[in-house]
Amino acid sequence: MSTITLISGSTMGSAEYVAEHMAEILENDGFSTKVLHGPSLDDLPLEGLWLVVTSTHGAGDLPENLQPLADTITQQQPDLSNVTFGAVGIGSSEYDTFCGAIRSLERLLEDLGAKRIGDRLEIDIIQHEIPEDPSEEWVKEWSKLL
Repeated sequence: MSTITLISGSTMGSAEYVAEHMAEILENDGFSTKVLHGPSLDDLPLEGLWLVVTSTHGAGDLPENLQPLADTITQQQPDLSNVTFGAVGIGSSEYDTFCGAIRSLERLLEDLGAKRIGDRLEIDIIQHEIPEDPSEEWVKEWSKLL
C-alpha cells in the first residue's frame, strides 16, 4: 500500500492538528502516512496520494507556510497527473471567502493534472469548535475510496 502524504497549511495550528489526527486514523487502518507542515515542492512526491489540509487566511488566502508551495507550483507547472488527492479546508462561514484557500489550491492541483478522490471537506469552525471531529468521520469514508 502506498504512503499517503498529508500536507498542511496553517496559521494558528488547526490544520496541523487535523492532519496529524487524520494520519493517526489512517495508520490505525493500515495505511502508511507522512505528515508535512508547509512543505516545499522538493519535499513532495510527484506521484501517489496526497491529502491536503489547509485553513483559510485573510481574504481567502493560503496560510503563510503553504503559500510558497503554491507559488512554486504555479511557477514550475509540474506534471501532477500521477497524483491523486483529498482536500480538507478549515474556515469560518462568517466570511465570504469561506474555505477559499482549499478551493484555490484544489483548482491549481487539478489544472496540473492531479485528480481529487471523493468530495472536498469544508469544516466550519462556527459549527465545529474542534475541527478534528468532522475530519475523523470524513477521513474514514475517504479512505474507503482508495
